[in-house]
Amino acid sequence: MSQSNSTSNANVPVSEVYWSLVAKADKKFSKIRDLPYYERNRYDTYFYKVFKVYTQLWKFQQENRHKLVEAGLKRWEIGDIASRIGQLYFGQYMRTSEASYLSESYIFYEAVLTREYFKDGILQDLNLANKQLRFLARFLTVCLVLNRREMVYQLVNQLKMLVADCKRTFQDTDFKEWKLVIQEITRFLKVDTAFMNIRPLRYSLTLDLHPDSLPHAVNVKRKLKLGDAILCSYHPNEVKFSELTLDNFRMLQCLEWEPSGSFYKLSGTSSTGGQGVSYSQEISDPTLPPNPRKAVLYRPSITHFLAVLATVCEELPADGLLLLYLSAPEYNVDDVQPTTMHSDACDNTAISSEMNNVNCSGYHSGGINLGAKGNGGINLIYPCDLLPFMRRPLFLVIDSRKSNTFKALNTAVKGEPVAMLLSPSCSSPIHGTIDPHQPSGSQFTSFLTAPLQAFVNLLGFSGSDIQMDKLNRAEKVLSSSLNLWGEILAASDTLHPVWAQVLGDPFLRRLLLRFIFCRAVLALYAPTFNKKEYLPECSPTLPDSVLPTTHSSNAAVQQMADIFDAATMFNLSLPPYN
Repeated sequence: MSQSNSTSNANVPVSEVYWSLVAKADKKFSKIRDLPYYERNRYDTYFYKVFKVYTQLWKFQQENRHKLVEAGLKRWEIGDIASRIGQLYFGQYMRTSEASYLSESYIFYEAVLTREYFKDGILQDLNLANKQLRFLARFLTVCLVLNRREMVYQLVNQLKMLVADCKRTFQDTDFKEWKLVIQEITRFLKVDTAFMNIRPLRYSLTLDLHPDSLPHAVNVKRKLKLGDAILCSYHPNEVKFSELTLDNFRMLQCLEWEPSGSFYKLSGTSSTGGQGVSYSQEISDPTLPPNPRKAVLYRPSITHFLAVLATVCEELPADGLLLLYLSAPEYNVDDVQPTTMHSDACDNTAISSEMNNVNCSGYHSGGINLGAKGNGGINLIYPCDLLPFMRRPLFLVIDSRKSNTFKALNTAVKGEPVAMLLSPSCSSPIHGTIDPHQPSGSQFTSFLTAPLQAFVNLLGFSGSDIQMDKLNRAEKVLSSSLNLWGEILAASDTLHPVWAQVLGDPFLRRLLLRFIFCRAVLALYAPTFNKKEYLPECSPTLPDSVLPTTHSSNAAVQQMADIFDAATMFNLSLPPYN
């Protein structure tokens, strides 16, 4: 029987086998393309099934290329397969945060670009032109996340030229959407400059302490590690590319490992096909733990946000901690109709007598808005929305003018105490400017992800104004100060257990220490001196030994200010450094 089937399959024309595989791959691809970036355990099998089909398809067309071309196979059809494989890899990277998937995505996309699969007939076929445009936009996202800036600029130029050619050739077609894409990426690159990337945002072992050498807190009862992160960012008219906002983009990288040495060896050099293979081998360091998994959300409804939050909490390992990053404008509860409020969460008839002792009004006295106004409050998130999830360890980074309302969570009787880093209610004015509004993403998020650059920007300098020698000296001072604060916290017998249990995680530790630096800088900055609304807060409070008034904080800020001849911009209590 099997011999008969084998004979039958052998008699089927190669082209029919190929198109049968294409149809099968298309069907599976359509099922996985829109799967959410959470519930990873559930969807892992889907990915492996669709990837298996595309592996078979790719191998089959390679082995039978000549026959398939004779049967009418076009080059753009081969490129379409490679592009989809790249899309699959990137989607899986977004679901798992595994760097190898990101690298493989780059390799396939780069092959499509260098081999010009879509070039023939591109200006004779509108459908083919749109395929090339979509390919370029997707490849741009991959290159941005991978920090391959030379390739980014190359792709932007190709995108601009292709849109211009298409506009002339297909005069009856409106390319307004693609003009908007070009405007978005141009604005993104104008803000996320080479200066913002002078050092990797990712955790680099060439610049940051190795996880094995981190000092642990004394008398810590348990040690937690960052298992998952949910990143949400939305501001009107914010800098973004596609659905990747600038703030989410920076936090995404900040919570990953930088391949040892690869940033310095590869930045500023364009890749070829051969280099891509070696880069793939370099991107994963087997001595390091896997990247924390991340779900990146753009303008989620509250129901979608809660579904993601609940699912991620369910999948969190026993020693895992969930980081929740929310960057959004404030939205007062008074602006929302009573029917849309979360008043049920504080209804005396629906809660225990223990909870009656808590001031429930604090839980929804002010929310943050992750979507457009005037939508009936469907995108509003209040502190009370997080109460059910306090059964698991949470680390909140709230970047909003209403961030302090989330401190009410730590008055709850039930649940785990929450570690919180809360932004100021006002951004500090940049030296020499009148408008304190930051057109380059959140100031607080910048301090947490790129503290040296945030400090320099606060002084009113751009990257081109600063000599690299000064930046290197300032980087050493900053690194030394952060390590000192880490040692002070680890040795402190007054460190709250919430902070003690996360101090051994390299990503959470780095965020906490950068928060201390941010607080010290803004507390001592002359335009915001003694103005509480300009200071970030944390909950629970940190030991007095790392307050801005301490010698270590004054010394760190003063040494860095002296490097840039900006000591007069700060109210310092120490004599100048020579």
